[in-house]
Amino acid sequence: MPGEKRFGTSFMGGFRKADVNEYIEKILREFDDKLKEKDDEIAQLRSQGKDLKMRYDELLSNARQVAEDRAKISEVLIKAQEQAEAIMENARNEAIEEKRQLENSIEKDREKLVDIRQDIKALKSEIVSTLRKYESQLVAIAGEDEEPDEIPSEASDEAASAESNEAYDEQM
Repeated sequence: MPGEKRFGTSFMGGFRKADVNEYIEKILREFDDKLKEKDDEIAQLRSQGKDLKMRYDELLSNARQVAEDRAKISEVLIKAQEQAEAIMENARNEAIEEKRQLENSIEKDREKLVDIRQDIKALKSEIVSTLRKYESQLVAIAGEDEEPDEIPSEASDEAASAESNEAYDEQM
């Protein structure tokens, strides 16, 4: 068989001591070499294991930090969204309130405008009445001093005044 060691025999029927000792020393050297290789390999694997463990711990720490950051960001985003919704709701409520106030103000202004128009109409009719009264007095005074041809022209002035009053009423 290959790799088998054959020992020489001595004259007493045993193996030669030098061959056996040499073989044992060779096997011990090979065993020590292999043991040293295995120890080096074990040391290298332990070093790699330590490196991997350190890398794992670092990645785990980073993952935890990322998870914490995500949670904080999520919390901040939720708060921001809630605040934005609250701001929008407040703005809507303020707009509704302002619209209501404007509508009330417009209604009051319309009522005032109607009252003012009524006051203007009342004043206008009072003025027209007063003017007619004075006109009739003037006509009476002037009728004594003037000729009858001029009276129709005053009547046309009254008609023009009445037309302008009607046009003014229509505008209101």
